[in-house]
Amino acid sequence: MTNENAAPDAVKAKHRAMWALGDYPSVASQVIHELGGELVRGCGVRQGDRVLDVAAGSGNAAIPAALLGAEVVASDLTPELLEAGRDLAGVRGARLEWREADAEALPFTDGEFDTVMSCVGVMFAPHHQQAADELVRVCRPGGTIGLINWTPAGFIGQMFATMRPYAPPPPPGAQPPPLWGDPDHVRTLFGDRVTDVDARRQPLHVDRFSRPEEFREFFKTCYGPTIATYRFIGEDPERVAELDAALDDLAAKHLSDGAMDWEYLLITARRSAT
Repeated sequence: MTNENAAPDAVKAKHRAMWALGDYPSVASQVIHELGGELVRGCGVRQGDRVLDVAAGSGNAAIPAALLGAEVVASDLTPELLEAGRDLAGVRGARLEWREADAEALPFTDGEFDTVMSCVGVMFAPHHQQAADELVRVCRPGGTIGLINWTPAGFIGQMFATMRPYAPPPPPGAQPPPLWGDPDHVRTLFGDRVTDVDARRQPLHVDRFSRPEEFREFFKTCYGPTIATYRFIGEDPERVAELDAALDDLAAKHLSDGAMDWEYLLITARRSAT
C-alpha cells in the first residue's frame, strides 16, 4: 500500500520555505560533511542495496551510499535542496534518484527498501510519530533503519533551546526536533516494530569557526531555522541583539582552540520480521 496523503498544507509549505532559506548545502558540505558517511557505514549499506534517504537535503548521506553502488532514492520536501544535490552528485559521479516527498507521508510502497536512513533530516518533521511510522512502513522486514540526530544536550540541541524564545511558535502538535536525539524517545516511536536497536552518542569535531561571531554569522546566513528566527524578530533590534549575544555566549562556551564538538545520536535498528 502506498501512502498518498502528501498534499502540501500551510505547515508543510512553511517548512519547505524555511529549508530553502540561506544555503543549507554549505552547512552540509563545510560543517557536517562527515556525518553522511558515518551513517552509511553505521547502516552497513552495500552494493546493490535498495536505499531510501529521508529528508536527504543535498545528499549528505545519499551520495556516499550511491558511490558504494547502492540503488538510492534521496527524498526531501524542499526542491531547492534536491536540485543542489543533483548538481553535487553530478560532480562526484554518483547516480541516484531524487524525489520530492514529505517524510510524514512517503510516496513509496510498504517494505520497498533494504535500508531507510536519515541524517539530521527526519528529526525536523513536526509530527514525530507520523514520521517514525513512515520510516518503518517503507523498510522491508529484516531491513535496516538508521538515523543520525542532534541530541538535546549537545551543541545544536542547545542552540535550538537558545533560539526558542525568539522563534515563531511551532504548529499545533509539533514536537521539538532534538527529541529525536534521545534514544528512549526513538525507541518509543518505533516500539516493537524494530529489534537489535543500537544507540550511540558521538561527537562531531567542528573546526570551521574560530570565533563565536563567525559561527553566529554563518548560521544567520546559511541555516534556515536560524534565518527564520531572526526574520521573526527582525523589526525589534533589542531582541536581535539579545539573540546575537545568546548565540555568541553559547558558541564561546563550546569553542576551544578554534574547534567545537557537537554531540549527535547514531541509532540503528532492524525492522521486525512480523
